[in-house]
Amino acid sequence: MKNAEQDSTPAGPMKIVVRGKEREFDIDDPKLPDWVENHKLTTGGYPYDKKMKREHYDATLEALQVELVKAQAWMQAAGHRVLALFEGRDAAGKGGTIFALREYMNPRTARNVALPKPSEVESGQWYFQRYVSHFPTRGEFVTFDRSWYNRAGVEPVMGFCTPAQHEAFLEETPHFERMIHNEGIHFFKFWLDIGQETQLDRFHDRRHSPLKSWKFSPMDIAGIAKWDAYTEARDQMVERTHSKAAPWIIVRANDKRRARIAVMRRILRSLPYDGRDLDAVGEEDGKIIGEGPAFLKK
Repeated sequence: MKNAEQDSTPAGPMKIVVRGKEREFDIDDPKLPDWVENHKLTTGGYPYDKKMKREHYDATLEALQVELVKAQAWMQAAGHRVLALFEGRDAAGKGGTIFALREYMNPRTARNVALPKPSEVESGQWYFQRYVSHFPTRGEFVTFDRSWYNRAGVEPVMGFCTPAQHEAFLEETPHFERMIHNEGIHFFKFWLDIGQETQLDRFHDRRHSPLKSWKFSPMDIAGIAKWDAYTEARDQMVERTHSKAAPWIIVRANDKRRARIAVMRRILRSLPYDGRDLDAVGEEDGKIIGEGPAFLKK
């Protein structure tokens, strides 16, 4: 589990490989290198070279948030349950997406779960146990800012679990998630995918912002040099745990605005709530949202 405590200790320059070329990156230098600045949006084959315009984003966001309020009223009236996991590399935009999604929903029945490091008691439990205890009851919409998939990404890369524990997780998770689906819970798994220069830009912003510095941690510094290891873990995770009952929804998230819109649209187009206005919801952008390993490899 990531330690979210702020670290102001100088990190110093580090050698990293970016798109096959060795680069020197100093997170403490106030000036962002040109090789990051010039590629922070288009890196990783992102299909747009400009962010969604603010005015278009604001209008679209408001329309979708109105539909989310409708969806929540339907859930409460009929007792439906929604569970949405948000996964991705550090700085992928999980927290901001969850905030936009829940901004105008009634917080009494729309909860976000962001669990800290397991306690001694939790460490001795069945791995999934502490997550299950936060699942939605009738009429609830629950989001997870990171989830049981810590065991598929952070833990194996940083050495916080054994190879046997990692393999057991990949084997058992599809069966666990089939039970969630069979229980009748509306279940979404989102992977917010960002490029390497995008992540470096966001880390740099956090390091030098007095408002965001609390988001930057020693784990972020350690992870900068482990891009390829995280990529390998991500690919294995998606390959092994993507299923018809619980598909991985991949969202290209270099542009946070488009990513948030894509997530909301997927949820709203999937829920048959009363009064749904599909014209207001809009069509999905197939350039940035898709499912499973095939879309991830595009």
